[in-house]
Amino acid sequence: MSNPSNNTNEPAAPLWRHALAMIYDSLLIIPLFMAATAIWVAIWGPTESALTQTVPPILQRLTWSLIVFFFFGLFWRKSGQTLGMQAWRIKLISEKDGQLAWTQVTLRVLGAALSLIAFGAGFLWRFVPPGYRYWHDTLSSTRLVLVPKPD
Repeated sequence: MSNPSNNTNEPAAPLWRHALAMIYDSLLIIPLFMAATAIWVAIWGPTESALTQTVPPILQRLTWSLIVFFFFGLFWRKSGQTLGMQAWRIKLISEKDGQLAWTQVTLRVLGAALSLIAFGAGFLWRFVPPGYRYWHDTLSSTRLVLVPKPD
């Protein structure tokens, strides 16, 4: 199924490429989660049992949320592409000309989280006319495009 590219010259990135880029990026984010957890355990101290939590869950969730935010935010602001997006030749562009703003990054990350919380409805919204866009694309005035192959 092809999707319109919202009246621009760049074609929309196919869903399968976006999914594979997300898998690739998750393989980079998970070690960051593990390192952050190791740091917190070193600070809060180990326990006698694996069933006893030493790091407060809210602190762990907040740390992981910040890792996700800054991982995507720094890559998107710099080049519009994470490492996974580079591998699968997709790029995030702003509907407003120029570099993505931190407000767009924030709205996109929050919108993607909302999409996941809603059992993926925001991702499936990509197949709904007339916009054929993810919730987080609409919310942040961004979209994913396919990067042409280098010559």
